[in-house]
Amino acid sequence: MGEISCSNGIGNGNGVNGKTHSSQNGYRKSCWYEEEIEENLRWCFALNSILHTGASRYQDIALLDTKPFGKALIIDGKLQSAEVDEFIYHESLVHPALLHHSSPKTVFIMGGGEGSTAREILRHKTAVKVVMCDIDEEVVDFCKAYLVVNREAFCDPRLEVIINDARAELEIGKECYDVIIGDLADPIEGGPCYKLYTKSFYEHTVKPKLNRGGIFVTQAGPAGIFSHTEVFSCICNTLKQVFKYVVPYSAHIPSFADTWGWVMASDTPFTLSADELDSRIKQRRIKGENRYLDGKTFSSASTLSKAVRKSLDNETHVYTEGTARFIYGHGSVQKQNQA
Repeated sequence: MGEISCSNGIGNGNGVNGKTHSSQNGYRKSCWYEEEIEENLRWCFALNSILHTGASRYQDIALLDTKPFGKALIIDGKLQSAEVDEFIYHESLVHPALLHHSSPKTVFIMGGGEGSTAREILRHKTAVKVVMCDIDEEVVDFCKAYLVVNREAFCDPRLEVIINDARAELEIGKECYDVIIGDLADPIEGGPCYKLYTKSFYEHTVKPKLNRGGIFVTQAGPAGIFSHTEVFSCICNTLKQVFKYVVPYSAHIPSFADTWGWVMASDTPFTLSADELDSRIKQRRIKGENRYLDGKTFSSASTLSKAVRKSLDNETHVYTEGTARFIYGHGSVQKQNQA
């Protein structure tokens, strides 16, 4: 659950949590964003300002200017991305799949309304058609208006934006794709996206829409030493029931206060070494330079800790609509004023 708390209080010079805050005439003003990431554990950071809040048919939306992480997009009280470190998430989501594919020309994005996933794909000159399918038009319009870093991507003629449920769009469409990317909201109880993490969806909707040699990759929730058992391990195991080759990998996202996970899957083996991935980056003449991901980084990301590897090896749970697992928490942005 996410909460914005603004307070004005009398300062005694000792500060809060050991940190001294500037004061004038004995008064201290602070504004914080707080999110409950698991029971008995909350994550909060200071705000410069609340840039925008709104609500669509599907979810609450907020854009905050945070002191440690720059602009941060909040949906339904959960942090989606932050300006300072979103490149870690989006480079990790996009580039491993596109680089392992021999010639990724067509890409379908499930979700991705903020535009950052499309931005990373469009840096690849091999990409000739990118379809971004998000159910919430208001989120897409909101991000077009406020996330300046992605405006060029939204104007790229190779990008087609479709407002629809990703499952419905894949099922009614006739086209197949080289890469399909799941940039969906986390599976939250009562949320709209958990059905897009199920075995039946992967088996009957996603896999038939991949071209020969196609690759599917999805964000898979928290993947920390303790948090990976929420959904990461069972999403990985579920994909193993559908695809011959499955590669889980992870990276620390500072603004998420955790390690995050992705899972890449295909019926074609992933054989590229770290050096071969670096060579492919150079050969493809990707626009600009990755800030985070290269061959050695991906090699490291896909080498999980002993505890997580053991847990994934022993995981037996298969994600279905009737046996769904969820990450902790759900809420909306609220304002509080305290005297």
